[in-house]
Amino acid sequence: MTQRLTLTSLPLLPLQAVLFPGGILALRVFEVRYLDMVRKCQQAGAPFGVVCLHSGDEVRRAGAPQEQFHGVGTLASIEQLSSPQPGLLTLLGRGGQRFRIVRSSLLAHGLWVADVEQLADDLPVPIPEDLRKTAAALAQVLATLRQRHPDDARAITPTSAQLQDCGWVANRWCELLPVPLALKQQLMELDNPLVRLELVGDVLERTGIAL
Repeated sequence: MTQRLTLTSLPLLPLQAVLFPGGILALRVFEVRYLDMVRKCQQAGAPFGVVCLHSGDEVRRAGAPQEQFHGVGTLASIEQLSSPQPGLLTLLGRGGQRFRIVRSSLLAHGLWVADVEQLADDLPVPIPEDLRKTAAALAQVLATLRQRHPDDARAITPTSAQLQDCGWVANRWCELLPVPLALKQQLMELDNPLVRLELVGDVLERTGIAL
């Protein structure tokens, strides 16, 4: 059995969003606790962890309850970073490996850090015949997105290999579908990419997106 890699003191960014491996993260950062974190991560070439909130807000406010977040998240690596004005950073990140929080702590200035255990990447699983319609529908949606919103970071041109992989197709659908965050979190946590795609296929059929 392969030993899982543990990261210590990983800085966390709790969001009202679920980041999937291979996904795009576009953010405007203005809180002091995260400005410093993002700059340090870029300088070190190190990732930070994105975790989905289940209570509390993204922006810290006086008297607000403390953030509470799910125990499984995704590493994010910074691909682009700019400072359009003082006190503001815009970044484009990409989702990497999933992780499970072993322990977490809140630092004095409001930044969460955690010791985490990295989870295994999805194994490549070919899309079975009965689910190929989900890949075809995804290709159509992405083509429409590129035409209507060419500046959208999600408007990618998938390769044939990507469109034949259960995990990749399932993850991109999870990012696009307007389903509750709790469901997206459950789908992201699934270790079996085929099961994830089967559940996505059920949602697509119920909504009439892929028939």
